[in-house]
Amino acid sequence: MAMRHNGRTMRDGRDDGLRPLQSLDLAKVHSFADLLRAMGDTAFSGRQLGEAYDVLMEMFHPENPVKVVLTLSGAMTVAKQGKMICDMIDRGLVDAVISTGALIAHGLTESIGLTHYRHDPGKSDEKLYELGYNRIYDTLEMEANLNEVEVLVRKTLDDNPVPEGGWSSARICRALGKKLHDDDLGVGILRSAYEKNVPVFIPAFTDSEVGLDVATWAMRRWCDEQGLDPSTMSPDELMRVPPAFNPFLDLLEYARLIGTGQTLGIFTVGGGVPRNWAQQVAPFYDMTNLRVGSHFVAPRFKYGVRLCPEPVHWGGLSGCTYIEGVSWGKFIAPRDGGKFAEVYADATVAWPLLMKAVFESLDQLPQPQS
Repeated sequence: MAMRHNGRTMRDGRDDGLRPLQSLDLAKVHSFADLLRAMGDTAFSGRQLGEAYDVLMEMFHPENPVKVVLTLSGAMTVAKQGKMICDMIDRGLVDAVISTGALIAHGLTESIGLTHYRHDPGKSDEKLYELGYNRIYDTLEMEANLNEVEVLVRKTLDDNPVPEGGWSSARICRALGKKLHDDDLGVGILRSAYEKNVPVFIPAFTDSEVGLDVATWAMRRWCDEQGLDPSTMSPDELMRVPPAFNPFLDLLEYARLIGTGQTLGIFTVGGGVPRNWAQQVAPFYDMTNLRVGSHFVAPRFKYGVRLCPEPVHWGGLSGCTYIEGVSWGKFIAPRDGGKFAEVYADATVAWPLLMKAVFESLDQLPQPQS
């Protein structure tokens, strides 16, 4: 019963339908899934992670056919999260991957058996440069590793004719994945994606080691065909030979793929170009209807989970919430069924906990009869 005191009504939250919190009792936690469910009734980032678990379980449930896009940024493969990405693809949870090129390039070094190392803070960045070590926060990527990746890219391009219409990032990633598969090289994102027929898009392709590998491959091939000596040429002469690459092939392939899904979900790690490029598909459909005269149904994301420590008030794209995306027509509003979770945390901490809980729960679901 509500009471009044000093002009205020003293109500119990249950009377207003509020959800009570529960103290986290680790004695009752026997799995990662138990932990995430219990965290959902706590507060702050712990509650956010529990809410993300709930959204992902609905998004990934085998009886709920959702076309899921995974967007990746940050040095997640250098940070040793790559096997988890492969697990998501191998389990059939992902229908498309959109990534920075650097993340894919650093993942390729693992796929061909190379290693990343801890950074020794006692060595300066000037010394690291002299030694051929590239620092990524607290981790090192060997320049020699990237040179080995270039060999893989060059051999792949040499062995494949230029596709009709030219290369795109998805076509190059598919060819690299096939090379990893055919040569039975190590575990990797592109190999898993090829084996599961999942396209990998790198919208900012030239902002990556792989993009630079393709550019230098085109220059070397042109010089060989023309009988030219690159050592005698100026940058103005040599750097006028673009590869046969068309980024609009990526845009249209992705738009066609998303247009075939009635229910859409997005799982975002970080932000940047991959995140926005993935989300702009609905406005692209809207614009096509308006400017071209088509009558397409614009695809809008119903589910979304984002792991990113960047706050909204900095004003950058990586801090943009899914709710803000509703105003752009990218997402279904919560009142119409949209379900979103924003986790403001370092992905290397939150992501493994989240996926371990999800994998456990999915493995416990009844398996479909064959």
